[in-house]
Amino acid sequence: MPVAQHETATAAEHRSAKRARAWLVALFSVYLVLLAWIVLWKLELPHVGVAGVRQVKPLPFVADADFGANEPLEIAVNIVLFIPFGLYLGLIAPSWSWRRAVWVLAGASLALETVQYLLAIGVSDTTDVIVNTAGGLAGLWLLSRTRRRFGAEAPDVMIRVCAVGTGLALVTSTLFFLSPLHYSQPDVVVVGLESAP
Repeated sequence: MPVAQHETATAAEHRSAKRARAWLVALFSVYLVLLAWIVLWKLELPHVGVAGVRQVKPLPFVADADFGANEPLEIAVNIVLFIPFGLYLGLIAPSWSWRRAVWVLAGASLALETVQYLLAIGVSDTTDVIVNTAGGLAGLWLLSRTRRRFGAEAPDVMIRVCAVGTGLALVTSTLFFLSPLHYSQPDVVVVGLESAP
């Protein structure tokens, strides 16, 4: 191949890779907005809870006097919600080590739990941090298996999967929001905390 044609082909590949990355970042942004909406507001209108009314569960996977044990369905849903996080993270930052990815996944989950606490909505639960991180790691593992199976085509395959999955999640979430079905979690006063006047 002549040098000029090789340079043209390389430039086209570079532009294509840049477009694919921009598309991937846009999809990841949509996923993050959906994730925050689901985790923080359970597909309800965004709101702030009553000042001083917060619920914290510090011991993971343990039922105590104030809280029941985490439901298996709730744990499974949290894992599934964070699998795409691992997929996107692995596609956007393929050179990251597993350790670094764990820190990012755990940090993102902890940030969501902290926001729940600050806004006095839902339950800030250490179980969720652990389970969400595990879900993200499952996504990274799925991506590594896909790379082994499809080789160089794996990123293109997974970008398509992420696009379809994120699109379906967006449509499903919107339909749920517009439907008469609703899920809400009552805010509960934490024992030992006084409500603000």
